[in-house]
Amino acid sequence: MPKKKLYNKGGIVYSTAEDFNSFNAGNTEEFLSPKEQLLKIVLDKKHRGGKVVSIIKGFSMKETEIEAIAKKLKTFCGAGGSAKDNEIIIQGDHREKILQWLLKNGYSKSRKI
Repeated sequence: MPKKKLYNKGGIVYSTAEDFNSFNAGNTEEFLSPKEQLLKIVLDKKHRGGKVVSIIKGFSMKETEIEAIAKKLKTFCGAGGSAKDNEIIIQGDHREKILQWLLKNGYSKSRKI
């Protein structure tokens, strides 16, 4: 069994810089506001046993926020689904409902493809 790494500093072992802070070195992520996000709603049935799903791509936000939006969309559409890899997957063809919900909630650059 491989040993677990206790500390991940991004490959930095030692630094002589006086103002270097290894704990804040990788936390420089910036996310777009809902108005600026270009979301694409796509219909897909590949590798799903012939079943159809609606996929929303292009999110630029934290994974927890994406999961919260996925939960609201699943409730709104009355379908199952999941959120992973900055995408939301909703079971079934719900592209119109998803587009309406996204536009109503401030995602003005959302497009149905």
